[in-house]
Amino acid sequence: MPQRYRGRFAPSPTGPLHFGSLVSALASWLDARAHGGAWLVRMEDIDGPRTVPGAADAIFATLGRFGFHADEPPEWQSRRVDLYRAALDRLIASGHVYPCGCTRKEIADSQLHAHRRNTTLIYPGTCRNGLHGKPARAWRLRVPDDARSGAGNPALIRFDDRWQGPQQQNLATEVGDFVLLRADGQWAYQLAVVVDDAEQHITHVVRGADLLDSTARQIWLQQCLGAPTPAYLHVPVVTNAQGEKLSKQTGARALDPARPLEALTAAARHLGLALHDPAPATLEAFQADAIDAWKRRLTQLPAA
Repeated sequence: MPQRYRGRFAPSPTGPLHFGSLVSALASWLDARAHGGAWLVRMEDIDGPRTVPGAADAIFATLGRFGFHADEPPEWQSRRVDLYRAALDRLIASGHVYPCGCTRKEIADSQLHAHRRNTTLIYPGTCRNGLHGKPARAWRLRVPDDARSGAGNPALIRFDDRWQGPQQQNLATEVGDFVLLRADGQWAYQLAVVVDDAEQHITHVVRGADLLDSTARQIWLQQCLGAPTPAYLHVPVVTNAQGEKLSKQTGARALDPARPLEALTAAARHLGLALHDPAPATLEAFQADAIDAWKRRLTQLPAA
């Protein structure tokens, strides 16, 4: 029997929700509701130095004002570090990871040298076969060697994105061995998100297209851990007037909780949803209309 749909919205408590966050929240919520599935919220607060006190509570309050109510109690990454440590220990035992002693300057210098040779800027694998007397600073996941060309290349990760269509990335030539535990002791996003999605039995991931480039790495890590691969859908990101991704770093304004319908209708337009009522009177009316519009939109996508 196919597993029941389980999706999630995973904000970072680095500030209040903004319009770009709303687009991702709306898309993930609509996809879950359109499939009759569960919609979860996970607070990705694993990066302690970037976490803003009180931001998580503000995010939960805003989600509620906009009509987003999770089907299960929220999860917090900061309370799940034992799961990440257990996953890393498994990868150490299986030989999939290795300690890295390179400093940022050393990596930057090697990348500068690679740039002068007009080759891809990736981690050069300096510590793959030993630390050479340097202290361990981080742990990296080995990616497959680019040993074969064509479909049989183990470094070539392919997947069908439900919005963007067929995707592929060569981990050996485009990424290189990537960090799972940082030199500052912080768990990397790639490890945390893979462990969390597997432990929460997430079947569908709906998020912004700025994370599309991370997906091949996450699929490879899932394979190393023996975890299932969810279905992925990456929606177009919101940009500012300069063409930059709308974010807290680029001056995105916080959502106004007093005017949820106006912002939700604008988010639906960004997603290309053809609403029957462009000026709904209630959240319930908007939600019913938007769910139908999402279903119609899915039939128009490349991977439909």
